Amino acid sequence: MSDDDPDEAAAATTPYLPLFLRATGRKAAVVGGGLVAARRVETLARAGALVSVYAPRLDEEEFALLRERFAFAHVEREPTRADLAGCLVCYVATGDPAADERLHAALADAGVPISVADRPDLSDFISPSILDRAPLVVAVSTGGASPLLGRMLRARLETLIPAAYGRLAAFVGRTRALVNARLHSPTARRRFWERALDGPIAELVLARNELAAEAALAAALDRAAERGERPPLGEVYLVGAGPGDADLLTFRALRLMQKADVVLYDRLVDPSIVDLARREAERIYVGKRRADHALPQEEISDLLVRLAREGKRVLRLKGGDPFIFGRGGEEIERLAEHGIPFQVCPGVTAASACAAYAGIPLTHRDHAQACVFVTGHGRDGPLDLDWETLLRPNQTVAVYMGLDRLEELTQAFVAHGADPALPAAIIDNGARVNQRVVVGSLADIAAKARAAKLRGPTIVIVGTVVSLRDKLNWYAPERAAQRSGKPPPEGAQ
Repeated sequence: MSDDDPDEAAAATTPYLPLFLRATGRKAAVVGGGLVAARRVETLARAGALVSVYAPRLDEEEFALLRERFAFAHVEREPTRADLAGCLVCYVATGDPAADERLHAALADAGVPISVADRPDLSDFISPSILDRAPLVVAVSTGGASPLLGRMLRARLETLIPAAYGRLAAFVGRTRALVNARLHSPTARRRFWERALDGPIAELVLARNELAAEAALAAALDRAAERGERPPLGEVYLVGAGPGDADLLTFRALRLMQKADVVLYDRLVDPSIVDLARREAERIYVGKRRADHALPQEEISDLLVRLAREGKRVLRLKGGDPFIFGRGGEEIERLAEHGIPFQVCPGVTAASACAAYAGIPLTHRDHAQACVFVTGHGRDGPLDLDWETLLRPNQTVAVYMGLDRLEELTQAFVAHGADPALPAAIIDNGARVNQRVVVGSLADIAAKARAAKLRGPTIVIVGTVVSLRDKLNWYAPERAAQRSGKPPPEGAQ
């Protein structure tokens, strides 16, 4: 992601729009009489579709059980475009690739979405792997890239989502109208259901004690109605988003991201991470870059207070860790002054993550028994650093936000007694697909960084641990870039 546009790095996309279509009472067509066709007939019939199967003959072994469980029509010929009129969908699965391709060409302009078995390039839609906990249904798709992977993921979900969750979904469906009648505010209803589904009411349903669950829900509704419709005081979640790789988020961060009504995020938070927040949440960009603040820090703190007072749960997403040069302390100081509840969820800080992805251990028994974090910027500009502390032997120095003053910084190291040959590295967009690492010494790292045209965000590592990179470098962003379709990073060492 560049410094110029926080939305420049687009998240990975799929050409398929995930939907659940109502099939009950709708016509649907399946072309083919073998195993794959039989599975398509079962899927459609389970959803209540009126299925017509077009094939000269049906495999008796595959279709015998289907005849006992579901009603469908068998038409002993290939379909015409007229046969598909009014159909919701059409599956083509004859088992003969040449016949499938010919039938697709003949039916493509019938005005009905068509799916051809094992040919996503010819399909208007694809069938996901389905976890059925009716009325709860989970669909997993890889966009046709690997149906086997989709089935493997579904198998994992089978172990994580017990069959009883279907009973819980049905219970909510039965009682939803009652809750809507008692609680008129959408926010109040959502908060009520969050408490119900994560507490004793849900446990009673899962234990098959639905009478007790209904009584507990009625009592909870009475308490909620007594409190009135005015939303309670909101809360702020100060969450560290790490350096950019969504895989480095904590489980707790993901849980809080799903509870938020509003998301405030800055430039260092990768768009793919912002997309993991609750889809209905309002998103507000408050990003800051050097000498150009989209929203001044004081206004960000005031906004957090105002939104929480409106009863909203506010997710404050910050790159790295909010308490390491993230100004998180300033923000929660303001919240504490106004009595706003808050939680802090730490994140993987840039020095740790970027060094790890660059193959540079921050500490090592033979090189560094300590590590010091410093920033190249203070509240009012460059810092007057404690050089006596920074220049102690057998330690690593990690400099945040040092790109702008890298030459000044390295010259100061040398001027205060550091060896010009001391290894140094600058990591640009660390832990991301466009990561670049430039390695040198205090004497030449600034010139090398200029030549590489690094744009940031960056972290600078100074110390003999940098010499271990050649041996320990494991991350290959150029291969990750090729897989993502993005151009490989240039100028890296």
